[in-house]
Amino acid sequence: MKSHDSLIRLRKFEVDERRQKVADLESMIDDFQRMARDLDRQVEVEQQRAGTSDMNDCRYPLWAKDAITRRERIVDSVSELEGKLNGARDDLAASFEELKKVEKVGERETARVLEARDAEERDELDEIASSRHHRQA
Repeated sequence: MKSHDSLIRLRKFEVDERRQKVADLESMIDDFQRMARDLDRQVEVEQQRAGTSDMNDCRYPLWAKDAITRRERIVDSVSELEGKLNGARDDLAASFEELKKVEKVGERETARVLEARDAEERDELDEIASSRHHRQA
C-alpha cells in the first residue's frame, strides 16, 4: 500500500506541475497580447503625431516602424506559445487520466484489503461460536 500511496503522490505532483505549466503559459500569452495591444496604441499615437500612416512617407516615425516590428515578433511568439499551451494541456489531461487510473487501482486494493479483514473477522467469530457450541454440547 505504501508504494501505491507513493505512486499516487507522484501522479498528483505531475498533475500539479503540469497545471502550473499551463497557467504559466496562459499568463505569458496574456502578457504578450497586452504588450502587442499597447504597441498598437503607441504606433497609432505616433502616426497621428506625424500626420501619416504611410510607412514610405519620409515623415513616418522610425520609432513606429521599430514598434511594428516588435509587435510582429510578439505576435509570432504568441503563436508559438499557443502551440506549446495546447501541448501542455494535452500533457495535463494525460497526467490527470493516469492519476485517476492509479487512484482507482488503489480503491480496488483498499476494498480487497477490507474484504479480506472482514473475512478473517467472520472466520474468527465462526470459530469462537463453533468452539462455544462444542463446549456446551
